[in-house]
Amino acid sequence: MSIPELTGFLILTGIAAYAQTLTGFAFGLITMGGVGLTGILSLPDAAMIVSMLTLVNATQMLLKGWRDVAWRQLGLIMAASIPMILVGYLLLEWLAGSHVDLLRLFLGTVIIVSSLQLARKPEPLAEPSGNGTFLFFGGISGVMGGMFSTAGPPLVYHFYRQPMPLTIIRETLVTVFALTAIFRISLVAVYCDLPSSSSMSALLAVPVVTGATYAARRWPPPLSPFTMRRIVFFLLLLSGIALGLPAVMRLS
Repeated sequence: MSIPELTGFLILTGIAAYAQTLTGFAFGLITMGGVGLTGILSLPDAAMIVSMLTLVNATQMLLKGWRDVAWRQLGLIMAASIPMILVGYLLLEWLAGSHVDLLRLFLGTVIIVSSLQLARKPEPLAEPSGNGTFLFFGGISGVMGGMFSTAGPPLVYHFYRQPMPLTIIRETLVTVFALTAIFRISLVAVYCDLPSSSSMSALLAVPVVTGATYAARRWPPPLSPFTMRRIVFFLLLLSGIALGLPAVMRLS
């Protein structure tokens, strides 16, 4: 990566880490959307880097928040998610090899659908959902995590409907992201598909992610959670459209 490319990536990951710390989601979506638009990394390399940075962000957040994790729901989610992470990862490798425009269209669609879903305020349920729903959303999350390191949107929607304290929801989601990142990194290592040395320079974003996470906890902006969600929604929607539209034109 050139110096301008690396600088842009550091800014992008800083914004993504700040947003995720405040909202509990969006790190992978913002980073992958920005990478897809700029082309500073290949999408498979970017997904690997995002997994590593997600793990950094999640570990920092869980140092104090791990006691608030909903362990039963977490177990159900990971039971369904882990095998589907493999499915998503293999799908990414296949599309990246010979269907790059289709891959970009798929990523753009995922970002647009996720942004529209996250913009809605989920209607809270009177009773907690059954075990099967956590298995279902865990499976969808696994496919998205395996492909783009963006496991969040299906689970964010499902969890924010549960009659749970927001602290438990946030810390459980972050734990899912951490475990998904660990498993995905292990898959990349097993398949010997590590990013090039040039791409690995993107790991210089680790202190940026750490600093942005600390800043978001220490100095949150004077904005309501609803306003923050709307800002993230517009960022994601615009990036998804800008990413998917050129791919549609090339494929048509």
